[in-house]
Amino acid sequence: MTISLGLPAVRSDEPLGGAHVISAPPGAMDPVARRVDVALRGLRVAAPVHREAGAGPSDDGHVLFDGVAAAIPVNSTSPYLVTGGRLVMETAEAGPIDVGIDVAPVARPRFYDLTTADGIAYEQIARLHGSKVLATTVVQTCIRYGESDRCRFCAIEASLDAGATIAVKTPAMLAEVARAARDLDGVEQAVMTTGTSNGWDRGAKHLARCVQAVKDAVPELEIQVQIEPPRHLRAIQDLYDAGARSIGIHVESMDDAVRAHWMPGKSTVSLDEYRAAWREAVRVFGRNQVSTYLLVGLGEQPDAMVGWAQELIELGVYPFVVPFRPLRGTLATDVDHVPAPSRSLLESVSRQVAALLIAAGMLGSEQKAGCAACGACGVLKSAGA
Repeated sequence: MTISLGLPAVRSDEPLGGAHVISAPPGAMDPVARRVDVALRGLRVAAPVHREAGAGPSDDGHVLFDGVAAAIPVNSTSPYLVTGGRLVMETAEAGPIDVGIDVAPVARPRFYDLTTADGIAYEQIARLHGSKVLATTVVQTCIRYGESDRCRFCAIEASLDAGATIAVKTPAMLAEVARAARDLDGVEQAVMTTGTSNGWDRGAKHLARCVQAVKDAVPELEIQVQIEPPRHLRAIQDLYDAGARSIGIHVESMDDAVRAHWMPGKSTVSLDEYRAAWREAVRVFGRNQVSTYLLVGLGEQPDAMVGWAQELIELGVYPFVVPFRPLRGTLATDVDHVPAPSRSLLESVSRQVAALLIAAGMLGSEQKAGCAACGACGVLKSAGA
C-alpha cells in the first residue's frame, strides 16, 4: 500500500496533440535557473521510482536530467513535461518549447520484485533513490513525532502507517537487500538513516550494527549514515568503525527562532551540540565527508543562510542546500499550508553557496556516499558544487 498523490498518470512520452515543439531561444534560462524552476514547479511524468511520505524532502519522482539524478515533484499542473525523452515547457505565447535537456525516468529496480523468506517485500526494507543509491530508515519511528515535538516538514511515520515500510529493519534484512540491489540493479552507494531514539546514542548503535552487516555482505558499497548529534560523541567513531565513510548530521536551520517553530523537539538539541558533533565528525570522517541539510523557505534571511554555509564550510562540513517543498502528511503542508520558496530565493542562495563550496574545493561528487554525493534533491550540482 502506498499513499496516493491524487494526480493523474502522465506518460513520459505523452504527445502534445500534434503541436510543433520549438527549441528554447538562446540564453532564455541557464541550467541552474532551469533546474531551480523545475524543482519548484514539478514535472508531468510517469515516474516508476517515486518517493512518497517519509522524512522528506518531498513527494518526488526520480529521473535523470542529462544523465544526472534529479528528484522532482510529480505535478499534473506543471508546465513541464517529458516528450520524446526531452524536457518540454508548455507556454501560452510560443506553444511547447524543447528546453534542451534529455530526461529519462529511472526504471523500477528489479530488487523490488523480491521478498524475504518471511514474506517482507524488499521495497519495504530499502528503496532506490536516484539511479544508484539504496536508501533505508533503519528505525521508522521517532521520539520527536508527537504533535507538539514533531518537525513540521517530516512525515517519517506516515509511510509506516500506510504499510509502505516496516518499523525496524534488522541487519540481516538490510544485508540481503543490499546484495540483491547491487547484483540486480548496480547500486553503488547507500544512505542509512534512523528515527531518533531515547538512548545516549540517539539511534546510532542499531545503525552501526546495520552498517556492519551491509559492509560484510557488500564490501564495495559506500555508505553514508544520518543521525542527530549523539549525547556521547564516541557514537560517531563507532559508525566509522562499522564501515560508514560519510555522515549527515542535519540541522535544517541555524536560526534558533526558526528551529523552535519548525522543529520544536529537535531544537532542544542546541547549536553548540551540533557544532561539537560536526567537529568530531570531521575529525573522524574527514573534511567534506560530513554534511548537513539547510532548508530554503523556512523563513530565514538569505544573507544569514549564506553566512551559515560559510561557517559550515570552514568547519569542513558540506551545507546541502535544498528547497522546502510541501510533503503530504506533514504539519507544514496539511496544517500550515506553507508554500515552496520563491524561485529567486532558492536560486540566489544556491548560487552563492555553490560559489563558496567551489572556492573551498568541496564538491558533492567527492563525497563517498549520501545526499550531497547524489545531489538529486537540490540544485548545487547544477551550479558546479
